[in-house]
Amino acid sequence: MPLRNHPLILAALAGAATVLGFAPFAWFPLPVITLAILIGQWQGAAHARAAASSGFVFGFTCFVAGVSWVYVSMHDFGAMPAWLAIALTLLMCAYLALFPAFTGWACRALGSSSNVVTLTAVPALWTLTEWLRGWVLTGFPWLAIGYSQVPESPLAGYIPIIGVYGVTWLTMLSAALLCIGVTRALNRRGEPLRYAALSLLDRPYLLVLVVLWAGGFALKNIAWTEPVGERVSVALIQGNIPQDLKWREDRVQSTLATYRDLAAAGDARLTVLPETALPLFLHNVPRAYLDELAAHARKTNGDVLIGVPERGDARTYFNTVLSVGSAPEQFYRKSHLVPFGEFVPFKPVFGWFLDVAQIPLADFARGDILQQPLAVAGQKVAVNICYEDAFGAEIARQLPQATILVNVSNVAWFGRSIAPQQHLQISQTRALETGRPMLRATNTGMTAIIDPHGRVQSVAPEFTATVVRGDVQGYAGTTPYVRWNDLPVILGALLLVAGVWAGKIGRRTVK
Repeated sequence: MPLRNHPLILAALAGAATVLGFAPFAWFPLPVITLAILIGQWQGAAHARAAASSGFVFGFTCFVAGVSWVYVSMHDFGAMPAWLAIALTLLMCAYLALFPAFTGWACRALGSSSNVVTLTAVPALWTLTEWLRGWVLTGFPWLAIGYSQVPESPLAGYIPIIGVYGVTWLTMLSAALLCIGVTRALNRRGEPLRYAALSLLDRPYLLVLVVLWAGGFALKNIAWTEPVGERVSVALIQGNIPQDLKWREDRVQSTLATYRDLAAAGDARLTVLPETALPLFLHNVPRAYLDELAAHARKTNGDVLIGVPERGDARTYFNTVLSVGSAPEQFYRKSHLVPFGEFVPFKPVFGWFLDVAQIPLADFARGDILQQPLAVAGQKVAVNICYEDAFGAEIARQLPQATILVNVSNVAWFGRSIAPQQHLQISQTRALETGRPMLRATNTGMTAIIDPHGRVQSVAPEFTATVVRGDVQGYAGTTPYVRWNDLPVILGALLLVAGVWAGKIGRRTVK
């Protein structure tokens, strides 16, 4: 049976295949192809509801294939019954699929059978709904299409200018151009296939596609920021503490010893421990332990960044990074928390989740939104904790003052899944957007040094206790993205959609 006669099956297969465009597979041209298939379905949809159905199915299978690792955290480590963890995972994927479903509905309502609408409204609407997905209910921007183009795709050259959502727009525009070109070629029924394919080269929309990708390739050679100060030696600690043992009282001393020994094994000026590396509240950590880490750091005029939960008052606690060493003690407290992982929204409705999921420290308080970079090891370090680096505009708050980015994470919650590799790709995007190196210290992986061009310079194997060492250069300056964030992209998309909508209303009025 030809799949084109079964649009929902084709949409499901295309959605699942889209995940192969992201890390760890990184087949970056594939999302352009799968999205072209989806756009073709929207063009041929009989009505807006059919387009919405294709968008929903595409999104649902994409998210099931790409983020179903949340099941591991709820069931394997949260002790939630399997049936409930499966149900909640599927419910989450269904919620996320509403965004491409709405895009399909809106595009068809605007007249996506028109090539003009396909080239204008479709990329703009997809970008807007993807941006909304990264904002509504505190946001879940995972698998934003722009991430699939980092770092190897030519489109990555646009990241320092327009950020990940701008590259989402360009990826969707590429898919629209491809869809139109292939559709016109297939419609040349009277010509041999080889001539129909070659005739595409004469089409202006394929010329636009070539220019678009060639422009991104050229932009990759531009240095938006410049080195500042001396290089600093770094040591990124990967403790590999099993998640199911991390908070057990009988393992506290061995965990403390693991991080102390790994940190003391070298002479780096900046040493970074992962998120909540120390399984005690800060006030319960022996002062002698912190003094020992600080004394070792002072030998090289350096500092240690330590992930540790911190008690605020009797009813609040923070996910904190503390610095000890040559500089005065400084704190960074996580502000963008993970819903249902670090806090429970709408407690009167969802308070039951805390009883069902046995997640330690599941109700953190938020740190201040505006926090200054930490002045350590001769650098200005912009710290972000785990999930926070999925929000580019929030990372940019500490710039241009910051010279280096640091992400500390504990993705052991997701087991041996593709989540750590996806998270590494997100960090690569933040390095590109800001023109700053990114240092990642994680519990089980992927601990890595990323240069300002988004390239991984060094990475530790997963699920090993090890240290990633290197020399890192700080950078100064401001990329266009840091200056303007997502505003130009979102405003441009809104204006374009409004223009298409106004044109549709105008045509109706004339008739």
